[in-house]
Amino acid sequence: MDYPALERAARRGAAGEVMRQAASELEQVVTGRRALRAVRHPLGFVCLPVLRDGADGVCVHVFGPADPVLTAHQVHSHSWDLTSTVLYGRLGNRRMGVHEETERPTHRVFEVHSDASGVDELRPTGRLVRCLPGAEQTSARGQTYDLPAGEFHTTVVPDGRPAATLVLGRTLPGRADLSLGPLRAPGRRVVRRMCDAAQTVRIAQAALRRIHEPEPDPPSV
Repeated sequence: MDYPALERAARRGAAGEVMRQAASELEQVVTGRRALRAVRHPLGFVCLPVLRDGADGVCVHVFGPADPVLTAHQVHSHSWDLTSTVLYGRLGNRRMGVHEETERPTHRVFEVHSDASGVDELRPTGRLVRCLPGAEQTSARGQTYDLPAGEFHTTVVPDGRPAATLVLGRTLPGRADLSLGPLRAPGRRVVRRMCDAAQTVRIAQAALRRIHEPEPDPPSV
């Protein structure tokens, strides 16, 4: 996989090219030519990591209709610039206004430290903030959106249907992954659960099938 070429395709809106590349990677998983394992992410989706090349990474993120953390609207920001193309379904991102606040804070900022064993350690910082909802963006199949490093947001599946994205990330030096939590919450550890080979193949098969299916009409109001 050529990260720069894929990034250029996503940024110029060449959704067909991006989706073909995603389908090719998933087909390799299904046929056993790729031995990667899917990971159940604490934010409520399944990640298939298809490329790790220094600061650059590419993943397929698969969202189910009842992910518990997504429906809880967890507010977080990344240490990396994100460019994401929706492969099927719809995905919503609400940008959040987060401002330093000592008199009437609503949240404490936590740093998220991840290790190679799949453990995320959420460490409380002394940073108190006030968090207010900002603009919401919903992206549909074939659309691409960007989230710069450090921008707080929440991610939701807006209509309760499965969705998937091809995510390109470029880590920036000196940045940390951050999450907002209760003012008096202690630190905690979250374990990312690794799927076995059979589970990974089933996830890839389902995602591949939905990529090739026509997109269903949205539910009537």
